[in-house]
Amino acid sequence: MPEVFIISDTHFGHNNIVKFNRSDGSPLRPWDNVDQMDDALIKNWNRVVGKEDKVYHLGDVTMNSKSLDLLYNLNGTKILIKGNHDIQALKYYTPHFKDIRGSHELDGFLMTHIPVHDSQKGRYRANIHGHIHAGKMKDPWYYNVSVEAIDYTPINFNEIQRHYKNTAKPVKGKR
Repeated sequence: MPEVFIISDTHFGHNNIVKFNRSDGSPLRPWDNVDQMDDALIKNWNRVVGKEDKVYHLGDVTMNSKSLDLLYNLNGTKILIKGNHDIQALKYYTPHFKDIRGSHELDGFLMTHIPVHDSQKGRYRANIHGHIHAGKMKDPWYYNVSVEAIDYTPINFNEIQRHYKNTAKPVKGKR
């Protein structure tokens, strides 16, 4: 049976992201250059994601349209939840993604790129998001799947479900 994985903020082809630092001054990403980063992200992805699996990419896939071709090397059926850096015309994304959305609900979890306002807590079990890279929301209702938060490897949705196993599913229509 196919598995479901989630990841965000791969930033394939983003030359400068390997120069960014965390708040403590350590490198945000442990590679010397973008080619090393891209190669490692592809290897990590294909190590856990099978050809028949589904991957929700929660945005900021690449920084340019030419780097989208790297997605041909990735296993799985991919769904894009657009991020703030996914600014290319849709025609560049459609060869790589089965669907492209602004958000998606799965088993009571809301998947978005940017964390949503906490007024949505009554509607969803949790908000699975990216955007904040190595940052962490203080509220455990938010689950960060930026690559820096998940060891640069897509995370199995089952792991997130286990993390929230005692959280009741929301009742539709309740706020």
